Amino acid sequence: MARSSTLLLRALAVALPTALGITSVLYSDTLRQAPAAAEVKRPPTAVRVITVKPIDMVPHVIGYGSIAPVREWRAVARVPGDIIETAEGLAPGAVMPEGALLFRIDDSDLRLDLAQIDAQLTSSRLQDDTISASLELAQADLNLMQNELARQQTLAEQGVVTQATLDSTRRQELTARTKHLELTNQRALNVANRDVLATQRASVERALGFTEIRAPYELRLTEVTADLGQFVGAGQTLLSAEGTEAVDIAAQFPIGRIGPLLRLAGEGTSVLDLRAQVRIPAPDHTVIWPAKVERVGEAIDAQTQSAAIVVRVTDPLGQSVAGERPPLRRNMFVEVVLSAPRSAQIVVPSDAVRDGTALVVSAEGTLENRKVVVGFTSDDIAVVTQGLSAGDVLVVTDPTIAVPGMAVKPVEDTALIASLTAAALGQPVGTPTPGSGGRSGTGSGQGAGTGNKPEPQE
Repeated sequence: MARSSTLLLRALAVALPTALGITSVLYSDTLRQAPAAAEVKRPPTAVRVITVKPIDMVPHVIGYGSIAPVREWRAVARVPGDIIETAEGLAPGAVMPEGALLFRIDDSDLRLDLAQIDAQLTSSRLQDDTISASLELAQADLNLMQNELARQQTLAEQGVVTQATLDSTRRQELTARTKHLELTNQRALNVANRDVLATQRASVERALGFTEIRAPYELRLTEVTADLGQFVGAGQTLLSAEGTEAVDIAAQFPIGRIGPLLRLAGEGTSVLDLRAQVRIPAPDHTVIWPAKVERVGEAIDAQTQSAAIVVRVTDPLGQSVAGERPPLRRNMFVEVVLSAPRSAQIVVPSDAVRDGTALVVSAEGTLENRKVVVGFTSDDIAVVTQGLSAGDVLVVTDPTIAVPGMAVKPVEDTALIASLTAAALGQPVGTPTPGSGGRSGTGSGQGAGTGNKPEPQE
């Protein structure tokens, strides 16, 4: 009996720990509990921001085109002859004032023709005098014969003269009448011939005026093809020139750029109401020419898909200053800036808006997406018409470190605000601050940096 109790105790001593071990293994996943982790608080990420507010802006678009003169002129000889005189300094590039004598063609043959016509006119007038005197005599003879015929008819009725005598008198009266008619016709024909001579004389006098070729307005010569002593024929071109009073630039603007500018300018504004400037970059400055929008081109360029807008610069030669402002010449490639009147707009960096969404800092200090509508873009700036209002805090940090929902510490980018303000008015801006991502770099920071901006406009 004692032996059995000992064996039972030994079995329980082995089985009970084994069962507990197996049970602990089976229920270990259920009974396991992770230790409480220590809470870690990360500091908010610093992001660059700007506080949105309306700023004055001169909306503008930029196009490019080549200069062409408004008027072109060719000197064409209208009478043949030798060139006996030319203007002093007649060469390509020379500027000739209005009325200046360019060429004189020998008019000797024309003057001989004129002298011959004058002699014929004098002869015609002498013939008139002779015919008039003869006509008076013929009229007197006709009157006598008509009286004699009347007397002979009376006598014939009385039976005093024979019929043969009456017929003879009639023949004499008919002869006198015929002579009078011939002289009258001759005088009328002579008058007609004199009218023809007068017309020929006027034609020769007109041709004499063509022997002098003068500048119809101030010209810049582009090509001279005739010289002193050269014989020229009628219809031959002697020189080519262009007017200096104005030049046109047919600037090409991308399709879809003009419409937003007009909408910012206000309802009822047309392309002709926009302000225009012509710019030529120089090594140390930018030359600016005031211009006026003249008209819109008639077609879209098939290769560039751009529309032409023609602007005009008046008196480009008179406005030129040696060493500072060169004269505008044909085929010069220039920049044309069209701008609307100044107005207050919500202006932001263009790369702060992506696919119609901008990042703003909420009142809780976290990032959130905001849907916005961009009404106009120019260079590195954009005008937001919907979605942002004054006081909103816009994030301008690169999106790789700005994630919606994260807590952030806003850092106002004052340099970028200054750059936006200057760029909106078309003024030179400074060099971008380090780490700004180039958003404030709308200019070179030098005088030439205004080459792609309009001047401030009140």
